[in-house]
Amino acid sequence: MTQPKLLDQYRERLRIKHYSLRTEQAYLHWVRRFIYFHSKRHPAGLGGPEVERFLSHLATEGRVSASTQNQALAALLFLYREVLGKELPWLDGVVRAKRPARVPVVLSENEVRALLAQLDGKRWLVAALLYATGMRLLEGLRLRVKDVDFERREITVRDGKGGRDRRTMLPERLIEPLRSHLARVKVLHERDLAEGFGDVYLPFALSRKYPRAGRSWAWQYVFPSGSRSNDPLDGTVRRHHLDEKVVQRAVLEAARKAGLAKPVSPHVLRHSFATHLLESGYDIRTVQELLGHKDVSTTMVYTHVLNKGGRGVKSPFD
Repeated sequence: MTQPKLLDQYRERLRIKHYSLRTEQAYLHWVRRFIYFHSKRHPAGLGGPEVERFLSHLATEGRVSASTQNQALAALLFLYREVLGKELPWLDGVVRAKRPARVPVVLSENEVRALLAQLDGKRWLVAALLYATGMRLLEGLRLRVKDVDFERREITVRDGKGGRDRRTMLPERLIEPLRSHLARVKVLHERDLAEGFGDVYLPFALSRKYPRAGRSWAWQYVFPSGSRSNDPLDGTVRRHHLDEKVVQRAVLEAARKAGLAKPVSPHVLRHSFATHLLESGYDIRTVQELLGHKDVSTTMVYTHVLNKGGRGVKSPFD
């Protein structure tokens, strides 16, 4: 039997480990870059000096950021440990680039209002939800209908950064806009079903365990794409969630129209959510849980105001 090609083995191992499609694409890119950098030599014949030379090239010639260099290193570590099965001593000795400490861009409450005033429709709803809940952009776009609980006024964020689930608030002011939006989405889903489609991607091979779940209303995306497309993993025609670039471009254009001089992206709304909660007197541990940070030291970057207590968190959107 013919041995699968190295990149095919690499892709298969990533999927067995449940890495996201975005991570898979990024890691494959760096392995290809590494192989081409060393004149298409097989990685099994390369070692520590070659890895260090490649990473140095990225920093000096490519002028990549520290986070990009670390991503390339992570891709190569996965290659040697998980695919080639080599526990080489130099792997732990490779120096990771240190990310410089940056103060996050934060909008004032007036600036947030000015930004949102330049948006409408589902773009407004996505941006408002990011600020109102502190979700990351992809967490918001990957939100499923079943994870929005109108009765308990809460949203469950599934498989967030680090694979952790968490809960955050659903603000009162977004309940009716969200209900109206979901009513339109349900009509779209019913039309897909009538046309023989309506299936949605399910994580962790749940589609094999629950074959009909992918067509159920509960599993549909809250923010579906405007068109159906082929799933890159298995080729099935599905309606994916809204492309993050749509929201990124909309927020950038809204910031320009609002006359904001700060560099604004959807992630800035998450920074603003955390900062405004702390300024309102909520304690840092509560904010840590709402943001889904594993370590409180990550949340410490937002500590403009600390230790003022606070019970029963209310969204800054309200």
